[in-house]
Amino acid sequence: MHAPKKISDSQITMTELVLPNHTNQLGNLLGGQLMHWIDICAALSAAKHNQRVCVTASVDRIDFHHPIRLGDAVTLSSTINRVFKTSMEVGVKVYAQNFRKGTKIHTNTAYLTFVSVDNDGKPVEGIEGIPETKDEKRRYDEALQRRETRLKDRKK
Repeated sequence: MHAPKKISDSQITMTELVLPNHTNQLGNLLGGQLMHWIDICAALSAAKHNQRVCVTASVDRIDFHHPIRLGDAVTLSSTINRVFKTSMEVGVKVYAQNFRKGTKIHTNTAYLTFVSVDNDGKPVEGIEGIPETKDEKRRYDEALQRRETRLKDRKK
C-alpha cells in the first residue's frame, strides 16, 4: 500500500509541432492525431501518479473549441483529477501556440479514465490523490459527478 500523493505531482506537459502529415486538407490538425497525443499525455500522468502501467478504460469527452493549424505548437497539460478504487480520471487541457503571431489559445479539453494494472494486466488499487488548491478540489469533486454519470449510462 502506497501513501497518498499530491495531485499536482501527477502533472505532465508535452509539446508537439503540427507537421503536414498531421493535418487534413484544410491545413488543420487531424482530430485522431490530437486524440493520440491526449491519450499519451493522460497515460503518462496516470502512470506517474500510480508508479505503474495504466491503461485507457474510457474517453469521456473531448471538446474541440478551435482548430489547430499547420505549424502551431500544441501544448498538452494533464493531471489526475481523482483516484477511485482501481480507476482514475485524468484531465487534459490543450493549447495551440503560433509563435509568429504570438498567440496562444485553449483549443481542447478532455477527460479520460485509466486503470492501474499489474504485470499480468490485472487491475490493482490506485494510490489516493490529495487535492490541495481550489482548482484541484473543484476538479476532484467534478470527477465524482462525471464518474456517477458514466456508471449510470453504462447501465442503460
